[in-house]
Amino acid sequence: MNLADKINQPVFHHVGNVADSLSRPCYVVGGYVRDIFLHRHSKDIDFVTVGSGIEVAEAVAATLGKGCQAHVFRNFGTAQVKRHDLELEFVGARRESYSRDSRKPIVEDGTLDDDLSRRDFTINAMAICVNAAEFGELIDPFDGLADLDDQLIRTPLDPDVTFSDDPLRMMRAIRFATQLGFSIVPETFDAIARNADRIGIISRERIADELMKIMASPMPSIGWELLAKCGLLIHILPELDAMRGVETVNGRGHKDNFYHTLQVVDNVARKSKNVWLRWAALFHDIAKPVTKRWDAKLGWTFHNHNFIGARMIPRIFRDMRLPMNEKMKYVQKMVELHMRPIALVEDVVTDSAVRRMIFDAADDIDDLMTLCEADITSKNEAKVKRFLDNFALVRRKMTELEERDRIRCFQPPVSGEEIMEIFGLRPCREVGTIKEAIKNAILDGVIPNERAAALELMHDEARRLGLSPVSDTI
Repeated sequence: MNLADKINQPVFHHVGNVADSLSRPCYVVGGYVRDIFLHRHSKDIDFVTVGSGIEVAEAVAATLGKGCQAHVFRNFGTAQVKRHDLELEFVGARRESYSRDSRKPIVEDGTLDDDLSRRDFTINAMAICVNAAEFGELIDPFDGLADLDDQLIRTPLDPDVTFSDDPLRMMRAIRFATQLGFSIVPETFDAIARNADRIGIISRERIADELMKIMASPMPSIGWELLAKCGLLIHILPELDAMRGVETVNGRGHKDNFYHTLQVVDNVARKSKNVWLRWAALFHDIAKPVTKRWDAKLGWTFHNHNFIGARMIPRIFRDMRLPMNEKMKYVQKMVELHMRPIALVEDVVTDSAVRRMIFDAADDIDDLMTLCEADITSKNEAKVKRFLDNFALVRRKMTELEERDRIRCFQPPVSGEEIMEIFGLRPCREVGTIKEAIKNAILDGVIPNERAAALELMHDEARRLGLSPVSDTI
């Protein structure tokens, strides 16, 4: 591959010319170089210069024209220049050392070799020169290109030192393996296992960033399985780690809920890019370890695991620093409702039950069906076919009922304010009772979702409660 051609763009020549004018060796490094060989697009470009990266950044910004300036972060010795849709990061080559209880390094000026050796993995420890005399020359002291060809993740130096110094690199190793489909070499993976407890010094926010990237990958199960095998999972999500393994009583076991869950996540990932639906898949059986009981007649049971799991979601999101907003509520709803379609296909698919499911899921009903179809992981092909055929029947009924009854965006035909006005009431229990009676009658198919029928039922229910209208206007 001719690297001079790969970086034969104005931005690289411009930075190289500025660096030459300052007599600074300058290189493109890290992920941008890696992604050239992986044929992946990247708009973020990192430059390392021997000497002050801030000085080069300021000179580059000054020559790019009006409105372009360097954003300097002197505490970190870095600067950023934005130009259209490109983000250019500049830093001086440095060496780092760490104390045992912090991932914040002691930084000193260094050589390019020092800078590349401090990087996390060999595939990220390559550089391409942008100075005119050596434009496009690859510097690859740790055979990162060979590891890219062999699809391997390894550290440039002793992995125990690499991971002890900055434990977030353990998460990054697993994230890269998941995103790229690479393998972590045994000595590197073993070092992760030895240093797993060091993850405790990393902020939950940084861990969550890596987990989000794992969940956005084509096969998220790769990352979660690696997290379990190396011992990181028990530190970052013990509730999921508790799902591993099979317990047997009187020769009867249950499926390994952890591996079942990973299959469900991958099934969802094949159907949807919605990362929060993937989180819902990960957590759909999260309460099974705490609800697991042995019944001599029924075998293993997990009663109400969906409701208990839904109650666990806010605490898990808070602990993991995931967003405590509508995303959490969405996942919570999916966890709580994920048994509803399954209950339907195991019983008679009644219009009433389908209406109530549409009402409760609302605009998320299609996601709920995707999750429930993904939850069918049996090896029994006949059983899988029967369930999927029944789910198809549920979907047909959903379409028919939604067209007829407009349940998905249900608004009561008679509002609480109208009920109070008609019967001269203040907010009280009777108003809620009448509203609930109307809603249930519509969902059960007793009356159509129409105003006239709802008003008639309102008056019947009011008479039952001993109420009389104060006006004949309605």
